[in-house]
Amino acid sequence: MLGSMARLWQTVKPIRIRLYLGLLSALTASLVALGIPQVLEFLVNRLDTGATAATVWTGGAIVLGLGLLEASLIWLRRVFAVSPSTLVEKDIRVRFYAKVQHMPIAFHDGWGSGQLLSRMMGDINIIRRWIAFGMIMLVTSSVTIIAGLVLLIRSSWILAGIFFLAAVPVSIIAFRFHREFSVLSRRSQDQNGDLATTIEQSVQGIRVLKAFGRGPTALEDFTAQAEELRTTEIRKATSMARFDMFMFMLPELALGVSLFVGIHLVAGGHITVGQLASYFATATLVVGPVRMLGMLFGQMVNASTALDRHYEVMDEDNTITAPETPAAIDPAEARGAVAFEGAHFRYADAPDHVPDVLDGVDLEIRPGETMALVGVTGSGKSTLLQLVPRLYDVTGGRVTIDGVDVREMDLMDLRTLTAVAFEDATLFSDSVRDNVLLGADPTLDEAARDELLHLALRTADATYAYDLPEGVDTRIGEEGMSLSGGQRQRLALARAIAAKPAVLLLDDPLSALDTRTEETVTGRLREVLQGTTTLIVAHRTSTVALADRVALLDGGKIVDVGTHQELMASSARYRWVIANQEEERRRDQDIETLTGELDLSALQGGTEQGR
Repeated sequence: MLGSMARLWQTVKPIRIRLYLGLLSALTASLVALGIPQVLEFLVNRLDTGATAATVWTGGAIVLGLGLLEASLIWLRRVFAVSPSTLVEKDIRVRFYAKVQHMPIAFHDGWGSGQLLSRMMGDINIIRRWIAFGMIMLVTSSVTIIAGLVLLIRSSWILAGIFFLAAVPVSIIAFRFHREFSVLSRRSQDQNGDLATTIEQSVQGIRVLKAFGRGPTALEDFTAQAEELRTTEIRKATSMARFDMFMFMLPELALGVSLFVGIHLVAGGHITVGQLASYFATATLVVGPVRMLGMLFGQMVNASTALDRHYEVMDEDNTITAPETPAAIDPAEARGAVAFEGAHFRYADAPDHVPDVLDGVDLEIRPGETMALVGVTGSGKSTLLQLVPRLYDVTGGRVTIDGVDVREMDLMDLRTLTAVAFEDATLFSDSVRDNVLLGADPTLDEAARDELLHLALRTADATYAYDLPEGVDTRIGEEGMSLSGGQRQRLALARAIAAKPAVLLLDDPLSALDTRTEETVTGRLREVLQGTTTLIVAHRTSTVALADRVALLDGGKIVDVGTHQELMASSARYRWVIANQEEERRRDQDIETLTGELDLSALQGGTEQGR
């Protein structure tokens, strides 16, 4: 906890002066409030000796002035602390987002999106509340209690001793509460993150859940998770309630005993009535901060847990970074020659006995050449593709563009040189225009951007976008789910084309297209890709035909390279892979045809029933 809080104190360095002023305002307000009982003692003692009306009015005016001063200081505390804390919250959130954005794909493979979301939103909000309120009030309450106890001793050391005796069990209970509540708080925040992940996955996969009728099962799983979180929250609430019970009961018990003893002390002449009144007024003011300690302890534990979860992400090492002195390369003059030289890759969590996914790949793609990459499912084709823009880094060997190791390039330059269209098309909840021109040159004027947009859409056979309700300015749904799979895939392909990269990487970009559309897109790609070095993962013979040469990836190595005709004539393994892919394709087409027939039968049956 102390380490996280120390790091937070470094984070709030830009607003420390404002926080100090807020703390000073809060402390002064508390001390002003403690001055009111002393005025009360003076007035009560004067009443015993025959105080005049002027004395009473003067005392009342002093109390009123102290009350107004306390209220003003509390207002200043909020002014000094609340607004700056929101700026810190924004900065923490922006740095967190930047960290997540720059982390490699391997990081995101291991983190649930809901966990990152809960840390981004919930945890940082808890941290902000601790900065603006908890941190200041914990110090203020502690100082108020200490100053109040001094004043209690001044009024009567015997009565103050009774109050001290109540503080001993409070300290023990506070220690046990902190130990138990910290565990429950961490468990609750982790379970919130898991629940957010489940919700996000269910929303993204709603079509799958509905199509397979798994909605009730998903609901049962979600209910179980929600019940688990509810149980943890109940345990948290029970722990807090138990702590609050003692925090309320013990001071009140001490006050009750003090009243009984105090009356006897006054009757015996050991203290005055004014001292007794001052004692109880001061004790009442001290009881408030004592009770608040329970809430502040809980907030401190929550904030500490939130900080630990926040720093878990921020402390993750980014293994894919640009070198301090990157190689000088001009993306506009790049030829686009790509080479894999003894490239190895294995996932970080792969067991030792499992061989590398890529086990010494040697492959050269000439400038302007279209190379198709063929292999059985799971052979590492997509992984090989992602090594070029450094979505993953090789674990051995190297990948070069124009003879320069990609790890020696500036990341922005490298990813300007390259563009990727994935098989699983990811679109943003934005307009078609903004999705397609995401990687386009931002310096282009409006006319050039419109021309580029039209070229990309036409090449990908995605001109259907002009027929949408607002044309290319139509906002598509989250992840483009308002479009069909083929439409999303064509927009993703158009986005890669619009980037005009020196190296274009296509991960089976035509898999969701029907035969006619595929032929149309393939023909247009031949024209557009002239002069662009292209590496394309192919699962269809028609896609292979688009390439100048074909590379066969098998057993983690490139075992054959040549034209489609050459490999068909010389490589038995290549013929088997192609035949196997064609068989899988025909099977998929048969399933689609059968599904269509079943849908038609169901529709006809429903029509007959309607008659």
